[in-house]
Amino acid sequence: MPEPIEVRKIPLQHVSDASGLEQLITGGAIEADRVIAVIGKTEGNGGVNDYTRILADRAFREVLVARGTRTAEQVGQIPIVWSGGTDGVLCPHATVFAAAAGAAGAGAAAAGATGDGATGTHCDQPRLSVGVSMSEPLLPEDIGRIPMVEKVAAGVRVAMRQAGITDPRDVHYVQTKTPLLTTHTIADARRRGQSVFTEQTGESMDVSNGTTALGVAVGLGEIQMPAADAIMRDRGLFSEVASCSSGVELDRAQIVVLGNVAGIGGRYRIGHGVMRDALDQDGIWLAIASAGLPLPDRPRPADLDNRLVNLFMKCEADPTGVVRGRRNAMLDDSDVHWHRQIKACVGGVAAAVSGDPAVFVSVSAVHQGPAGGGPVAAIVDLSER
Repeated sequence: MPEPIEVRKIPLQHVSDASGLEQLITGGAIEADRVIAVIGKTEGNGGVNDYTRILADRAFREVLVARGTRTAEQVGQIPIVWSGGTDGVLCPHATVFAAAAGAAGAGAAAAGATGDGATGTHCDQPRLSVGVSMSEPLLPEDIGRIPMVEKVAAGVRVAMRQAGITDPRDVHYVQTKTPLLTTHTIADARRRGQSVFTEQTGESMDVSNGTTALGVAVGLGEIQMPAADAIMRDRGLFSEVASCSSGVELDRAQIVVLGNVAGIGGRYRIGHGVMRDALDQDGIWLAIASAGLPLPDRPRPADLDNRLVNLFMKCEADPTGVVRGRRNAMLDDSDVHWHRQIKACVGGVAAAVSGDPAVFVSVSAVHQGPAGGGPVAAIVDLSER
């Protein structure tokens, strides 16, 4: 039985600020050696050359090494997924996932219990579990092609098993980070006599994300293995729970699977929904309700009662250039890339729902939810108060 999970959201005061993580550790909220994964937003440009992700990654790993007993190599295996770009009102922040302090064996012990004295929750009810894995190395020629789908799908299954999840329907969020193409890796493929899906490094970000999402969908049984020519083309193929990011700082898929497991104990639960377009607040509220938080028919941020830990969502500009019958110019704008425009838009919608601009909104959502929309996951605190 996996262990109960502690989840905390912390702000970043600057691009290499890990003081919030250090305070969680020194204050006893979590233990450095029990951190499982981190998912965060940095204030960079979100592009190929967004090195704020590397700075934040280094800062967090240095704290985990300094405050724990794991070696730098061991800490290097922890999935720390950074999505660059906090356009609009979005706030740089990180969500830290750790096995609850002193919880070794608590999940198994609690399986038949009626309550958890530490948290006041009912331990036989499904609660948040997290599993992580690293895929096999992803070669430049894999990106955008079936080998990448296969490698990601295999990694998703490993992470599910680690989380103790046997039914894919209990998975509500899969966050990944994968490599994209750079001039260096494209040249490497050429030297080995290999071709690549695209030689446009910026485009390769969308390609890496979309191909990875299909791997998640295959791994969870949401779709069958797609044909090679469906990748980045058949928008009817998608995952409802995949959130895929890419960058230059790794050579394989970092995979974090989040779902609910009965008997694990703890106070957090996760749910998911789907935004059908950039303005679909109902999709966000559906995710929150799916996590088990009771809501009125017409909810407002005050109804969340400070129980929403965070929202995690993907978004993209509708490829038709239309939202609810109204034309927009995001895809034709040569001054500000549509990545930044749609991120600011959906970030504003999410912040209006949650009442908190520190929400995880990531762009480039091909094969992640329906065209023009995207998946939404919500983690809530269900402890008795």
